[in-house]
Amino acid sequence: MESVKKFLEKEGEMAITMDGLPQKFFEPFTMKGIKVDLLELGRIVCSFEVPLVDLIGSAAILTIGTPSFGVSVEINVSYLDFAYPGEEVEVEARALRVGKAVGVASVELRKKKTCKIIAFN
Repeated sequence: MESVKKFLEKEGEMAITMDGLPQKFFEPFTMKGIKVDLLELGRIVCSFEVPLVDLIGSAAILTIGTPSFGVSVEINVSYLDFAYPGEEVEVEARALRVGKAVGVASVELRKKKTCKIIAFN
């Protein structure tokens, strides 16, 4: 798990491999300044400056050990508040179900300073 955290937070160069996970999956994490705050089996909490629900949800599913990832079948996002440009947002994704063909994740975006929920799916 620590290697996943180090890899996600790495800026610039991409590591050669990551336990068989596709390199292209992690590129948006490393290029957007995402910071991994918590990483455990089936759950990942990240923070970043505004402006990604789908990508972090997929990462939570990958923590289960799925050999590959695909595209989202459905994404519904409910927006409850906003974040200012440059404001730090925390994103928590939980793998709810991981099957052979479909994985389901919930994602919640919060203002990091106040923990106020600004969006969820």
